[in-house]
Amino acid sequence: MKTDVQIAQEASMKPIVEVAAKLGIDEDQLELYGKYKAKISLDVLKNADGKPDGKLILVTAINPTAAGEGKTTTNVGLSMGLNAIGKRAITTLREPSLGPCFGVKGGAAGGGYAQVVPMEDINLHFTGDIHAITTANNLLAALIDNHLHQGNALGIDPKRIVWRRVLDMNDRALREITVGLGPKGNGVTRVDGFDISVASEIMAILCLALDMKDLKERLSKMIIAYNYNNEPVTAGDLGATGSLALLLKDAIMPNLVQTLENTPAIIHGGPFANIAHGANSVVATKTALKIADYVVTEAGFGADLGAEKFFNIKSRFAGLTPNAVVIVATVRALKNHGGVAKADLGVENLKALADGFENLEKQVENVGKFGVPAVVALNAFPTDTEAELQFVTEQCERLGVDMVLSEVWAKGGEGGKALAEKVVEIIDTKPNDFKYLYDVDLSIQEKIETIAKEIYGADGVDFSGAALKEIAKYEKFGLDKMPICMAKTQYSLSDDPKKLGRPRGFKISIKSIRVSAGAGFLVALAGDIMTMPGLPKVPAANHMDILEDGEIVGLF
Repeated sequence: MKTDVQIAQEASMKPIVEVAAKLGIDEDQLELYGKYKAKISLDVLKNADGKPDGKLILVTAINPTAAGEGKTTTNVGLSMGLNAIGKRAITTLREPSLGPCFGVKGGAAGGGYAQVVPMEDINLHFTGDIHAITTANNLLAALIDNHLHQGNALGIDPKRIVWRRVLDMNDRALREITVGLGPKGNGVTRVDGFDISVASEIMAILCLALDMKDLKERLSKMIIAYNYNNEPVTAGDLGATGSLALLLKDAIMPNLVQTLENTPAIIHGGPFANIAHGANSVVATKTALKIADYVVTEAGFGADLGAEKFFNIKSRFAGLTPNAVVIVATVRALKNHGGVAKADLGVENLKALADGFENLEKQVENVGKFGVPAVVALNAFPTDTEAELQFVTEQCERLGVDMVLSEVWAKGGEGGKALAEKVVEIIDTKPNDFKYLYDVDLSIQEKIETIAKEIYGADGVDFSGAALKEIAKYEKFGLDKMPICMAKTQYSLSDDPKKLGRPRGFKISIKSIRVSAGAGFLVALAGDIMTMPGLPKVPAANHMDILEDGEIVGLF
């Protein structure tokens, strides 16, 4: 089998102006980045006001495992499958971060014959959006330190600055640093640190903003520090809003590319799926809904994190009503949840499959709590046995959810036809009673407890003393009536990554609460959440190269 990058390099891409034309987008509504990439003017969405939306399909999954589930591959393959059965479909995805790309994961643009292209560009610098966010974030950091150096008129407490610098690379050495060392002219000495760029609140804001006006309003509300009177200081107080927005003037426009089969793809924004909401931009999704009949999107990690946040945060802010959900799983991943080591996943094991199926069962239940019809997409692997496939089929029938075998990785759109037909069927025939899980006017504790009990299956929540003090502080400042963005391990329904399958008899421990006032949500941290990853012992970067003829190797 060819590598993903080899398959991508053999793609027969169409000029992006031709792809856009099929969507009714004129060339003068594009900003071209070469022949195969373009940014879409915000006027496309603005001028479509009043036009009916297409159908919105969310692709989510079981809790991720080392075996891999293929959520992005399913997303891309489903969009191609919809086009293959005569529907006008588009896929919308997040932009890959350079950190994971050069770290463990390699590329992140789908896989096999269900990819978005130009794959190499998408995985590397693309159109510079993440660089713009990095620059805006670090401009704000520089303005904060300059304000301290120039007299500190706002009375910022240097020990209570919460705004950190960012870099779009895995670099553990920068997690904790000291700035301002050396002579007096170098500024105020204080402890600081770096997060990865996609964890910046500016990234979350870019992906939730409806337009430039909304973007600026959100940027101005970002809390950057607290003063000596224990009052919040915002980016607006520092006079930074205009310059930050200026740096983001191009980044706010969604990016148009295509799949291997020339299905349009909008790839825009890449917020962390733990510390933020983990979905592509509202502007991208809303634009896609105006120019296509079916829009396939996804949210990071499993349904307990990604789908929950997509419904309770993104859909709430953007006024979106999802029409269907696809829950991705594999026999291999389910056996991994059942206790089988990665090296043994190719061996038939119905006992482990039954144990691991409980994770899928819980995720189906979770989606059902939001009232949206769902279908299970089982990604096919050569090692799957007939007995294992039959078991999953029967168990899905028991749950009352349809299961379709997906072969998009090996067959592209042709392998996604059955899934596409089933998705269209459930949209047309099954009731949709979409609703949020909780009211934002509930207390912070009540909202967190609702998520923990209803979505994770926890018995309750233990709040640390620090978390309770932070809750009291946010209530004092009127920052409590916001959705909750849970930050916990993606590998388990619990906050312990070792508890696979469907754990029971546990509580969620909340160590602290952070406020993302600009993004408009509160982040509840369950356990230790890494906002600046490190590289593995053998980084993916060690196997990458560009040859003399320009061919890229080892990207994935």
